[in-house]
This record gives sequence, C-alpha cells and structure tokens, in this order.
Amino acid sequence: MTSQPSYNARRARPLSRRTLLARGGGLVALLGRCALASGTLLPVAAATGCNDVTDREAHQGDEPYTGSTFAFDTFCESTVYEDEGAVAELGRLCSRYDSLFDLYDESSDVARINAAGGAPVEVDPDTAELIQAGIDWSSRSNGRFDITIGAVSTLWDFTEGIRPTDDAITAALPHVNWENVRVNGTEVTLDDPEAKLDLGGIAKGFIADKLVEALRARGTQSALLSLGGNIVALGSKPDGSAWNVGVRDPNEPGGTSTAVVTTVAVRDCSVVTSGLYERTFELDGKRYWHILDPRTGYPVETDVASVTVISPTSTAGDALSTTLFVAGTQEGLELVKTYDDTAALFLDENNEQTPSALWKELGAQ
Repeated sequence: MTSQPSYNARRARPLSRRTLLARGGGLVALLGRCALASGTLLPVAAATGCNDVTDREAHQGDEPYTGSTFAFDTFCESTVYEDEGAVAELGRLCSRYDSLFDLYDESSDVARINAAGGAPVEVDPDTAELIQAGIDWSSRSNGRFDITIGAVSTLWDFTEGIRPTDDAITAALPHVNWENVRVNGTEVTLDDPEAKLDLGGIAKGFIADKLVEALRARGTQSALLSLGGNIVALGSKPDGSAWNVGVRDPNEPGGTSTAVVTTVAVRDCSVVTSGLYERTFELDGKRYWHILDPRTGYPVETDVASVTVISPTSTAGDALSTTLFVAGTQEGLELVKTYDDTAALFLDENNEQTPSALWKELGAQ
C-alpha cells in the first residue's frame, strides 16, 4: 500500500533573469542551460535562486510557491506562481488519486475491479475516465501498450528482485487483452475474470492533466508540475519566458544521475520520459527492467535506453512514451509522425540521440 502523502508548501527564491534568456514561439523555445534536480526529467524550478540583487528586487512579486509530496511511488513537486493555496490543493488531489488508482491498495477502485472476478464494479467517475483513456491508447498502440498488463506485472517484483517462472508468465499472458475491459458510465467490467488492470503506464499522465485542470479552475496561469518522469507546464513564467527542462542521462547505474544529455524549454505542454533505469534488478547475471512487453510478458527488448515525448497532454505523453519505448527507434519514429503536435527523442545505451522531425523543428538542444 502506498503511504499517505504529506504535502509541504514553501516560498521559492526567484530565478535570475540571466537563466531565462529564450527565443520564443511554438511548443518549445530554447533557453540557456538547465539546472540539475532529482527526477527523470530535470525542471529548472529546482534551481538555486538568482545572485543579482537588482534582478531579485525587481521580481519580488513574481516569487513562486513550491510544494512536494510522495505519491504514486514517486516524488511529486510543484511550482506555482501567485497562488499560495494551490499547492495544498494539489497535495489533496494527489492523495485522492493515489487512493483511487493504487494497484496494491485493496480498497482502491483498480484493486476492487481486479478482485471482482469479472463482476461489474461501480467506480469514481475519474477512474472510469482514466480506464477509458487507457482502452483508447491500448487500441492505438498495436499491442505495445495494454492496461491489462497487470496479469503479468503483478508476478514481477522489481523492488525485491523477484522474477516469475517462465511457466507463470506463459499462464498469465492470455489474460493480457485490453479488449476484455468494458466501461459503461461509472461501471467497469473485466470480461476475463483473471484479467488485471495495471494503469501505471498512463495514470501519472492522467493525474498531471487533472492537476492542471484544477489549477486552471482556480485561475492559476503559471505553474510547473513534476510527477516523477512526467512534467507538465501550465502557461509560461510570469515574465513570459519558458520553463526549462533537462532530460536525464538514462545510462547511469541505478538511475541516480543528475547529468543532463539535452534540454527543452516548454510552455503549456507535457514532457514525459520512459527509461530502462527507473526500476531494475539483476539476477543470475541478467538485468531486468520494469517496462514489460504485453506481447511477451518479459521486459521489453528494445534498442533505446529512454524515450522522451513532448505532447499537448500528459496522458498522451505517458501512453506514447511507453508505446514508443516498446516499438524502438525506427518503428517509433514512424509512429510518432501520426500524432500532430507531438515530438519524441530516442536515446540509446551510448546516449546517441535520434530526434523525431518535430523535435528537430522545435529546436530542442
């Protein structure tokens, strides 16, 4: 069971205008170098403050409020301008969604559906909306993304380093089929009684979008949210400059590095990364990672170490980053072309970068 989140709000120091030099326009505009922070993506919001007294005085009214909590098995951070109460609301929402979607909390909507043995289950409207989004993205992925991967994923334990037997995977694999999931209003049914939902490949993106909706409803115009590997920007900074985000080196052991291999600057969009390093273990000389191929039940065999997606919504970015990761570089490049306003960057084990055409056009560096 995921621990109950606690949320802490604090005033952040303003960033120097020297770090906010940008050339504008489009989904991405170039900034200077990004600051280093924890997380799969590295938001400039975590940088140290400015050193210029005149600049600091000029931006007293633009100081952001920041908050942090632990939910969804990751640290969630927010930077919100001119709305002190927003960070507390974001914390409450994170706690709410955590309780609804936690696969291993028997009282959650997802766990109740999985335990129902094929019987219909009444769920929260947000749960129904998320599952329907998962069905839609599973349909689009041609088998590379499937929200019923839970039949297999629950056999693996990437924290304790437990690998299921080949026989167990073979027995579970026929129950991985998103077409066995039906949503009727707020009622969800698994037509296969042995199927299991695992929404980990899309839930954080969906939640990030919901958090942005809540901020917009409050009238908030400027914020940056980070849910592990999912970053979403609301608007730009108060001075009109973009939010600067760094893509972390995916090839550092344990995924603890704050080394940046490239940076992007974003306004009103999402940046999501899926990578091999997030949860891994070694057993008998072989390395296993948590992104499973729904077609095999084993960690995906791919030529990439990470895939970063820039998209209008974080829901799309979450599902697509996983789909492209499973697809690999060449198939992924073709697939991302079919989505408007979506860019992708593929990194291999040597940190060689293969950007999509739109990534190049947007000028990410």
